[in-house]
Amino acid sequence: MIRFINEHRDRYGVELICRVLKPAVQGFLTSRGYRAALARTPSARRLRDELLVPEVARLHAENYGVYGRRKMHALMRRQGW
Repeated sequence: MIRFINEHRDRYGVELICRVLKPAVQGFLTSRGYRAALARTPSARRLRDELLVPEVARLHAENYGVYGRRKMHALMRRQGW
């Protein structure tokens, strides 16, 4: 949701987006919560994912894009992840 708000906030404004989507999306952020989420430091999970995503994409491409979840998991473990 943060990315969606970032993409559309110049056109509609944060407050309007949050007010419109709040009834539609269970547990949706308020404009105050949105600003707090932007100020937070990235979590350990997010930092690790930023490292893993390019590596997974590279290994998947090296294997002609045919490896599924199980083979990719085994390959990542062999690579030391």
